[in-house]
Amino acid sequence: MEEFDLLDDPRAAAYIAAHTTPPDPLLARLDRETHVRMLAPRMLSGAYQGRFLAMISRMSRPRRILEVGAFTGYGTICLASGLAEGGELDTIEHDPLAEELLRKYVAESPYAGRIHVLWGEAEAHLARLAGEAVVYDLIFLDADKARYADYYPVLKRLLRPGGWLLADNVLWNGKVWDTAWRDKDTCALRRFNDLVQADAEVENLPLLMRDGLMVIRKKEKSDI
Repeated sequence: MEEFDLLDDPRAAAYIAAHTTPPDPLLARLDRETHVRMLAPRMLSGAYQGRFLAMISRMSRPRRILEVGAFTGYGTICLASGLAEGGELDTIEHDPLAEELLRKYVAESPYAGRIHVLWGEAEAHLARLAGEAVVYDLIFLDADKARYADYYPVLKRLLRPGGWLLADNVLWNGKVWDTAWRDKDTCALRRFNDLVQADAEVENLPLLMRDGLMVIRKKEKSDI
């Protein structure tokens, strides 16, 4: 059979969308309002990636989730949908322009009492959480791309053995493999990807999902 690249076939996205469970009405409203009110709505996780985040969360049934970079809360709500009974989600966001929508939709979601929004810069919150020896089952990183490699050691420390770290935008529109691109974010994402690849304490798999999603599992002692 002749080989072809599905990513170059415009029919693929339409077919996949038609065969993916659609978002619930709350998420659909959040998507629309984000596109109307925010300057960079592309930062939204969206229906396809949101469904993936929900699936991962529901498969792993985490008791504690950490999200670094909530934006208006689409991914937050998707991740929260898989929390184990009594589980909680901490999400870090610093953009004041996203605050109104994030607070509104978290409050309207079925998980309002289980989602805790931590306002401010990620670095300070991560340092505090590490100092308190908080441990998470699932972490989603979707914040300042230039800081990914800096965040990685503390995120790994916060993650339990056998836990999952998902890092968004790791392919950066294909710039990471194009040596012509030397901007700060591209170089930082290359550094992060190389750091993960060289880390013997994890196993990792980059997915061709939107702008690239790195799936990282922290090994347990029996794996090493």
